[in-house]
Amino acid sequence: MWNSSNRMLFRACIADLIDTPSVQAMRNVSQHVDINCLEHCVFVAYVSFLICRRMGWDFRAAARGGLLHDLFLYDWHQKGSHQGLHGFTHPEAALRNASQICALTEVEQDIIVKHMWPLTLRKVPKYRESFVVSSADKICALAEMLQIYRLMRVAKKLNVCCSQA
Repeated sequence: MWNSSNRMLFRACIADLIDTPSVQAMRNVSQHVDINCLEHCVFVAYVSFLICRRMGWDFRAAARGGLLHDLFLYDWHQKGSHQGLHGFTHPEAALRNASQICALTEVEQDIIVKHMWPLTLRKVPKYRESFVVSSADKICALAEMLQIYRLMRVAKKLNVCCSQA
């Protein structure tokens, strides 16, 4: 899981994104418990990358879509920081922000805008990579809330492949 070849290939998939100001701005956005949005997104991206690579699917799109899936750039804990219910509206905000950073493939767009399924009932993922990222998002969030993320020292392990993450 944490071997150097996986980390190097993962880093290559997200190299043009990880150091952009918008992605780095996720450091300043609180996510789950004591995890910031960037840490959460890198965790989701890496887990998704590993699953898709193992299955022979588009691991690059999974890594990139996973990294950008929560690029909403507001503190959803603060009332008035955004319009609508965060769980339903933030995927569109993330897609808008991600589209300003780079050209997204159809798979990456689907991953970002549909990662809240099944909460967003009508936005069913079209691609298997989208299902993987959506599932990884829930699993990683649970690991973060239960402090498993800290116990596994995920941030330290992923810091090796993501210089600032």
